[in-house]
Amino acid sequence: MKIFRPLILLFLLCCSLRSTAQVAPDSDLYQQIMKVDSLLFEEGFNKCNMEALKKITAEDLEFYHDQGGIILGKSDFIETTRKNICSINYKPIRKLDKESLEVFPLKSNGKIYGAIQSGIHEFYAKEEGKEPYLTSTAKFTHLWLKQGEEWLLKRVLSYDHRGPEDAHKNNIFEDRSTVETWLRENRVPALGLAVLKDYKLKGVKVYGELEENVPAPIDAIFNVASLTKPLVSMLTLKLVNNGDWDLDTPVSRYWTDPDVKDDPNSRLLTTRHILSHQSGFKNWRWQNESGKLEFDFEPGTGFNYSGEGFEYLQKALESKFGKPLEVLADSLFFQPLEMKDTHFYWKNSVEEDRFAQWHNSEGFHEYQVVKDTSASAADDLLTTMEDYGKFAEYVLTGAGLSKELFQEMTSDQLSENSGIKMGLGWELLPNLKGDEYAILHTGGDKGVFTLIMLLPETGEGVVMFTNGDNGNKLSFKIIEAYLSLGKQITGKSN
Repeated sequence: MKIFRPLILLFLLCCSLRSTAQVAPDSDLYQQIMKVDSLLFEEGFNKCNMEALKKITAEDLEFYHDQGGIILGKSDFIETTRKNICSINYKPIRKLDKESLEVFPLKSNGKIYGAIQSGIHEFYAKEEGKEPYLTSTAKFTHLWLKQGEEWLLKRVLSYDHRGPEDAHKNNIFEDRSTVETWLRENRVPALGLAVLKDYKLKGVKVYGELEENVPAPIDAIFNVASLTKPLVSMLTLKLVNNGDWDLDTPVSRYWTDPDVKDDPNSRLLTTRHILSHQSGFKNWRWQNESGKLEFDFEPGTGFNYSGEGFEYLQKALESKFGKPLEVLADSLFFQPLEMKDTHFYWKNSVEEDRFAQWHNSEGFHEYQVVKDTSASAADDLLTTMEDYGKFAEYVLTGAGLSKELFQEMTSDQLSENSGIKMGLGWELLPNLKGDEYAILHTGGDKGVFTLIMLLPETGEGVVMFTNGDNGNKLSFKIIEAYLSLGKQITGKSN
């Protein structure tokens, strides 16, 4: 029992520090710990500099490893490192995820006597003639004690070791280097990612650059293209749920587009048709030879993805309620969900220096930003990962809809031979495993690809934003990495 007492003590120390803020990266203590971390890993582990390792190791070191067991004492630690790290047929390399690093001071009578360091690191193998490749990730907690002006490593916990595949799947944002490799390989400058587990938004992360040499901040603003439509769909369904709107009442009761006012199909068009893309319209009216809005078929008798349908619905909603779309959204979503950084169009409050600039398939900033000055229900919503992640969580937990309406939303609205499954505002992937299914939507414009996919039965979801033409090439990787049914969804597993 005695051997585990320091472990329990370290656990209690870590817990007690939750009420004390970690020190800032620019603090003197943080920099001191980074210096000894570099001696431990950059010199000792990566370069097998045993003298550097001896300098920062306490004589009575205790090292607890979840796979390698327990090492007691400085001499055993040095010898184990020499045999297991420095004498094998490939070179292990450790890389620290600096964003995960936390440093907490330990004080006595107001004076610092030690520090708790915790974080995540990755281990790579370097073989002759090969690029270094990831072998595992792990979490670590170190207890450093100060002796005069020197720091000594007193206790080590090394745990939660995972192989490359598990690292991506289970450690939500811990494998930054692999994600950034995906970006480089596919010439995608930036990726925003939100992951949902157990019906909760577990976190958001933004990788890469807004444009060349401009790192993307966590609050980067993305144009999410057609991911505007799910928000407008849920807004409409909220109105239906509240008894203020009806799915099957012809929208002509409130508004009719002048281009189709003489077409009898305009009196058949309903909200259900629009949300399930059975309006009969092309995606955009300029695709017609006339340049005007036309019905290609009677509403409800076929499927054709249509942005025009959503803008038609927008006009009807604005006409009935006497309010612009952005005001309706503000009252139903933006304010209740605290989506403070979401806008339907460019305003003075939108900070362009946070905007993810659009890039072509070669990764070049070729496309100029189009700054819309009016709202569209179909396209060009401006938002952040955190804001849209909040919206995703809201949908995953039912969005305040009745059980019956949520079931209607996630039920196929199309004929059996349509070749696609479409609910109300969402594409459906049914029969994944038992009763499990996914709802999803994508968005794509020049220099933009976005995706939301939610699994209502498992309580999981992902949202991804990119600012490059090749963003779609990352979607399967993201789905497989962060959803338990990811490989089944992408067709790699039955």
